[in-house]
Amino acid sequence: MLRDRMKAYNVPQKVQEMGLYPYFRTIESEQDTIVKIQGKDVLMFGSNSYLGLTIHPKLKEASKKAIDKYGSGCAGSRFLNGTLDLHLELEDRLAKFVGKDGALVFSTGFQVNLGVLSSVTGRHDYIIIDELDHACIIDGARLSFSKVLKYKHNDMKSLEKVLKRCDEDKVKLIVVDGVFSMEGDLAKLPEIVKLAEKYKANIMVDDAHGLGVIGENGRGTADHFGLTDKVDLIMGTFSKSLASIGGFIASDFDTINYLKHNARSLIFSASIAPANAASVIAALDLMEEEPERIEKLWKNTHYAMKLLKEAGFDTGHTETPIIPIFIRDDFKTFNITKMLLEEGVFVNPVVSPAVASSSSLLRFSLMATHSFEQIEEAIDKISKCAKKLGVLESIAARQIYEG
Repeated sequence: MLRDRMKAYNVPQKVQEMGLYPYFRTIESEQDTIVKIQGKDVLMFGSNSYLGLTIHPKLKEASKKAIDKYGSGCAGSRFLNGTLDLHLELEDRLAKFVGKDGALVFSTGFQVNLGVLSSVTGRHDYIIIDELDHACIIDGARLSFSKVLKYKHNDMKSLEKVLKRCDEDKVKLIVVDGVFSMEGDLAKLPEIVKLAEKYKANIMVDDAHGLGVIGENGRGTADHFGLTDKVDLIMGTFSKSLASIGGFIASDFDTINYLKHNARSLIFSASIAPANAASVIAALDLMEEEPERIEKLWKNTHYAMKLLKEAGFDTGHTETPIIPIFIRDDFKTFNITKMLLEEGVFVNPVVSPAVASSSSLLRFSLMATHSFEQIEEAIDKISKCAKKLGVLESIAARQIYEG
């Protein structure tokens, strides 16, 4: 019966038969602004390596030294035999970096949210999430015994309605992306903080896409708004600006102590490899020593936004190096992704059910190491492909209709 059900799942095969399948594209080189795919140079505008550190010599050297000293892995969980002095050094650095008492490193960012959200609130408490929060927040909340309530994206009236429904004497944890990973907009943290104070709620910020991008030296969303002391838990990942793999939660000492002994995805998962921990420490060093990297990331972002607007694209409400280019048609989104890869430009398609078909988009993301010439070439090719598919005409017609 199970095998029959698995065999009946044929949606990917149908897209493959159409020649439009855009996933699991194999890269044969380093994750840089130019990558190799089937031996061909392709401009990479689909990476989360916002600071372009995945190929930095200091990160490579730190990884190699860690392997020489500690070996290739830890062969166990943090809870038992898998904690190195290197992990403790990293946790101390992370806590100081984001302005909290302590931090706890997990094997992935996804595991952080699974472990934290499944354990910090109880059966009669509440987890309150933005409807566009990342999947790992949704899955972590599902694992909790708490009541899970959603509010409309960045809609503070909707959030207040949800808070009013909650019992006053129960824990209410508002969990929000600092930077939303597909739309590129920021959480309205100042307004969330005011509502949290009014209704005696707590706040957790998932800053996977905010660290290394906003705030002083890339300290993230809470720092950007000057609200670090008002946010109870700050989560981050190593797979974006920090150019490695893993994740962490930062909070007060009592919360970190509790999570060490109750977060199942920490206790029952192997710890990150020594090379990963060492490369993250090196990345933190570079972020603090070379603020010009973040400055260049934002110059690239503003330049790309200018060109996309001039070309007539709809980029939504983005405020970050994540730029959604709305196509608003699943088939056209798959088609333009294929056309662009053939033209030597890599972008990520986002289609239903991840978003409504009417909101399907290309996720165009900038790196500090992109040149203006690379940005110009990519947007020129996106414009040409969009014109062939009638995308820009549709945007212009919609603007006339709505205006």
